[in-house]
Amino acid sequence: MAGGADVAPGADELAGDPTGGTSVRELGEVPAVEIITRAAVMLMSAAAERLGLAEDGERYKDLDEARRLIQSLAALVTASAEYLGFHAAPLRDGLKALQKEFREQSTHPDAVGQGPGERWTGPVY
Repeated sequence: MAGGADVAPGADELAGDPTGGTSVRELGEVPAVEIITRAAVMLMSAAAERLGLAEDGERYKDLDEARRLIQSLAALVTASAEYLGFHAAPLRDGLKALQKEFREQSTHPDAVGQGPGERWTGPVY
């Protein structure tokens, strides 16, 4: 990047100090597993909000948006599982919980194996 800027615009939160400080690391210094994990956590959080599980509940509830986020999360977690090490199991557990919650909230649930992300994770009961 020009002028010595080492972080893409908008990337400051992703590359920021994990302790909550204000320093910004170069994205090149951030391990891939950390970037993948942070992206997965962001997708999980957004999906939970769209499922109405946030403090404001119904304010952000949107099952269509939740489906898209869960699909994306499933693809990311499945594609990167071999690189996630000990992070993989908690991410898979969180994904499965979101998939189950989606099914419970659907007025017309998808067939088993057809729910959000199930093409990558397999059926969720």
